[in-house]
Amino acid sequence: MKENMNLEIKKKIRIKLESFDHKLLDSSCQQIIEKIKITDSKIVGPIPLPTKKRIYCVLSSPHVNKDSREHFEIRTHKRILDIYTNLTATSHSLISINLPSGVKATIK
Repeated sequence: MKENMNLEIKKKIRIKLESFDHKLLDSSCQQIIEKIKITDSKIVGPIPLPTKKRIYCVLSSPHVNKDSREHFEIRTHKRILDIYTNLTATSHSLISINLPSGVKATIK
């Protein structure tokens, strides 16, 4: 048996952030980290996930020039934050954060 076992059960909160703008996403991560540091919880992240690129091919003129096409792409940037805590104040501080529009956050 280990004598130095930590008897406190820590809860893991995972926040996944998604946005089309990487600068907005990084500022949102910093805003969350500053709010969590007040509650003395352990933070792991932000961990960048691979960027998804969706590419669309559109015909420039649909009737005459079939060979002239334009390509458009949408990039979705993602970050993960893991928070280890045993306080309910941490979850209340997460609820009160106002993230800018354009950032999608999911909390598990």
